[in-house]
Amino acid sequence: MPNPIAALESVSRHFHEGGREHRVLDKVDLEIAAGERLALLGASGSGKSTLLNLLGGIDRPDQGRVLVEATDLAGLSEHRRTLFRRRRIGFVYQFFNLIPTLTVRENVALPLELLGQALDPADALLEQVGLADRGDAFPDVLSGGEQQRVALARALAHRPALVLADEPTGNLDARHGRAVLDLLAALTREQGTTLVIVTHSRAVSGYCERVLSLEDGRLTQGGGAEW
Repeated sequence: MPNPIAALESVSRHFHEGGREHRVLDKVDLEIAAGERLALLGASGSGKSTLLNLLGGIDRPDQGRVLVEATDLAGLSEHRRTLFRRRRIGFVYQFFNLIPTLTVRENVALPLELLGQALDPADALLEQVGLADRGDAFPDVLSGGEQQRVALARALAHRPALVLADEPTGNLDARHGRAVLDLLAALTREQGTTLVIVTHSRAVSGYCERVLSLEDGRLTQGGGAEW
């Protein structure tokens, strides 16, 4: 794959539990093309979130390199990784992670404010996700589906190169989950943003062009089973 937007090169990550080493990722290699929609499918505890945290620069590998836009995240200081994430990466979480003391509009505008950018895209994105009339509301009065739509708008407000979604429908029922996935696919396609989703659901992985399975610390082609 020429000039991938993100890559893992022989990445390993392990944790110590009960005096024993637990290897979560074992010399994983992965290349992700610009604009691609990739699903990482695996059971709970398979290392999906660990891999996503490495791609997002939240965690560092014990071995190997993590590259995003040719930047070796593992080689950056914590401060520089934070600045890189703020500029180039968007995150969508299962439990929304909205700031309860900020309004809907303020939550969406936060990435723009941190970068010193104009806040106008926040209003445009709220309209795109069908929440233009809820900008002054606080997250606690929104339904779960509405909160996740706010989270999508926040993740894309600063037009990141890469969006990382960790079980984005895991806290929603099937109908609201499909609506969120439809929006996520449409918005990332419109912006030309690369999307990586980690999930245990084949239905969710079906929204992506490529599906990889994570088992025993290694990636394999294909969807595998649903857990």
